[in-house]
Amino acid sequence: MNTYQTTARNLQRGFGLVESLVALVVVSVGMIGIAALYGQGLGASRTALYRTQAVNLASDMADRIRLNRQGGAAYGGAGANGNCGPAVRCTPAQLAAHDLWLWTTVVGQQLPGGVGTVSYMAALPPTYTIQVTWQEVGIGAITHQIAVSVPDL
Repeated sequence: MNTYQTTARNLQRGFGLVESLVALVVVSVGMIGIAALYGQGLGASRTALYRTQAVNLASDMADRIRLNRQGGAAYGGAGANGNCGPAVRCTPAQLAAHDLWLWTTVVGQQLPGGVGTVSYMAALPPTYTIQVTWQEVGIGAITHQIAVSVPDL
């Protein structure tokens, strides 16, 4: 064998340092991309969870208003713990204030920076605007709002 063939054969053996480093860089970039996608997926699922909770909370207040139609304008006021329950009889206005107090407490517990408000507009039929606002990481304040028209009995 001549020297040229021996040198060419030695040059073709295995990976060199440069090829290994290039492969490592390519794999690293791919792993960073996968981690970024995973992080975005977690953020999107958190946002979806908060939006679902906001919809459920707004629907809960709409159901409370429908059950206590005579509460009327008291739902648009300030909530207060009236200790209303099965053992304690309350007027419709007291029950509305108690419902509002319970509901705003739950909104604050279930959503980060959560605030729930109800506005009452005297019309035929009366209309209630229910708003749930919370703080979303990287986005800021998000508000879910529904309007419910509930005729008096």
